[in-house]
Amino acid sequence: MEQALYHPGLGYYSSDRAEIGRRGDYFTSVSVGPLFGQLLAIQFAEIWERLGKVDNFAIVEQGAHHGDFARDVLEFLRQRSPEFFSAVRYQIIEPFPKLQDRQSATLKEFGGRVQWRYSLTKLEQFVGIHFSNELLDAMPINLRGKLVGLKGDQFVFVESPKEQVTNQSHLDWIKNVATKLHRGFVLAVDYGFAGSEFRETLQVRARHRTLNSPFELIGEADITAHINWTDIAQHAEKNGLRAFGFTDQHHFLTGIISAFSEIVAAQKSKRALQTLLHPEMLGRGFQVLALTKDVDLGMPLSGFSFARDVRNELGL
Repeated sequence: MEQALYHPGLGYYSSDRAEIGRRGDYFTSVSVGPLFGQLLAIQFAEIWERLGKVDNFAIVEQGAHHGDFARDVLEFLRQRSPEFFSAVRYQIIEPFPKLQDRQSATLKEFGGRVQWRYSLTKLEQFVGIHFSNELLDAMPINLRGKLVGLKGDQFVFVESPKEQVTNQSHLDWIKNVATKLHRGFVLAVDYGFAGSEFRETLQVRARHRTLNSPFELIGEADITAHINWTDIAQHAEKNGLRAFGFTDQHHFLTGIISAFSEIVAAQKSKRALQTLLHPEMLGRGFQVLALTKDVDLGMPLSGFSFARDVRNELGL
């Protein structure tokens, strides 16, 4: 999975073969249009205000693809929240030159306000928000009891008696994020299951079609796996973070819309809103996890105003 997606020259993502949207391989909330970024910008601004309007407030995005989300956020903040916009330092974690070139072109009008880092380890400690959308599902995993082997010149699954940690990449990631976040929030949007509901699910997609095997169209298809939110939250808490909120995308975005209806009204696109919120589209299948460090807000963020108790939902 790591080689198929991230090999420097041949990987599906690293080579910039990944196409998102109607003419691509799959949809994301960002490909629906700018509304997703605008709603998250409102949530980011609320966090900034409730943390005391910090100068040099970092928004660190990982998994930025072509930079569309960053552009949507920064354009909205420039127009609707200039005070926050002037305080923001937007940083993108991007190890692949082809993607960084695309992002630079998308974000050229924002000049020095956007910076790039090759990896999380190259990032300075920051106060602010680490944000990701569909990052974790594309991290390499192990499958229980299985390894990849060869039968003739074909890849096949072979049985393995060796116990493996299925999601070590997720656990390593949240440990690294916790190390770099001095104070603030981690917001992760993705699809998966909490605790007892978790089931191992691998998906392979190309041209909006589900393939039967990850060994089809290697380097030309998206390979993802549903994530275990409880594992990530538990490991986060072992590394100095605290679970703050957990809900599906429908309730998260509805909370923002309800709290900031006057701001949102001018941005609404009925079709985009339906796609983002409808349970049979993106609203129920995606979840949002919020983690904090050195933060005591008392009241929930708007995005979690309709959420259930995070510790019960995640079984913490």
